[in-house]
Amino acid sequence: MSELTTAPVEPGMEQPNAKLVEKARGGRRAKRLTRGQLVFRRFLRNKTAVFGAAGIVFLVILALFGSTFLYWKFDDIDTYSFLTPPNSSHLLGTTQAGRDVLALTVRGLGKSLLIGVLVAIMSTSIAALVGASAAYLGGWYERAMLWIIDLLLVVPSFFLIAVASRGAPEGDAAWILLVVLLAAFAWPLSARVVRSLTLSIREREYVLAAKFMGLSAFRIIVRHILPNASSLLIIDATLGVGYAILSETGLSYFGFGVQAPDTSLGTLIGEGARMATTYPWIFLGPATILVFLVMCVNAIGDGLRDALDPSSASGGQA
Repeated sequence: MSELTTAPVEPGMEQPNAKLVEKARGGRRAKRLTRGQLVFRRFLRNKTAVFGAAGIVFLVILALFGSTFLYWKFDDIDTYSFLTPPNSSHLLGTTQAGRDVLALTVRGLGKSLLIGVLVAIMSTSIAALVGASAAYLGGWYERAMLWIIDLLLVVPSFFLIAVASRGAPEGDAAWILLVVLLAAFAWPLSARVVRSLTLSIREREYVLAAKFMGLSAFRIIVRHILPNASSLLIIDATLGVGYAILSETGLSYFGFGVQAPDTSLGTLIGEGARMATTYPWIFLGPATILVFLVMCVNAIGDGLRDALDPSSASGGQA
């Protein structure tokens, strides 16, 4: 079949209409995709990221509904099974207190996921507002924010969080305080990146037009600057979940995180590490879940970064 050309039409000749062009192309029309659809298609082409997303969905479902299908609850004590290896009654064995390791792992997974998501949301929000406002407003405010950021980057945050959380009251207040402390020290580096991106965004025409129209600085930052930095913020929030989970695990391992009778993955790993060579089932279950969780979160973060970056070739062409 001869190809259709766009050569000038001579008198007496008719131009091919849209139906003929569509028929010549096999009946296909070019479909215009939104940015969200393009990003989603590029994300699906990254097999590692898709595997990570599937793993996270599985872990979330396990944390939310896993305890309803278990016979033993995380605070139940089996007085006939102390340090029992895995069997038909206790699939992952029991601890020295007679508590079911599988039930404790499911409970710890839910607590660690909750802490990770809350810390990521809070730290990313603080980083976005501080970084964007510092770059847009400039002057003494920018110098003050940069001074605070530099100060928080050099202080030993791990030890400060450990000392502050040590005197926390028991119950839910302990892990809520831990979330606040982790978020308070997690945002400075991201704020510097947001500030650098805002320095280029604030000179664009739509930002200058909004400024000349008399919009307040807060509305310009929220409605015009932050949406154009959304790609960076999404990636930062995703990777921040993994950072928060590892930080909480480290603190709980040394006894500064989630306190008994509640539990988290870090608490279980810290408890099982002392008996890892003699009673390994207490340590291996929570450690395996933690490694798998962090790997899935990092895979999603890398996949989103590649999908949102038009110059990246790992997501293919959508």
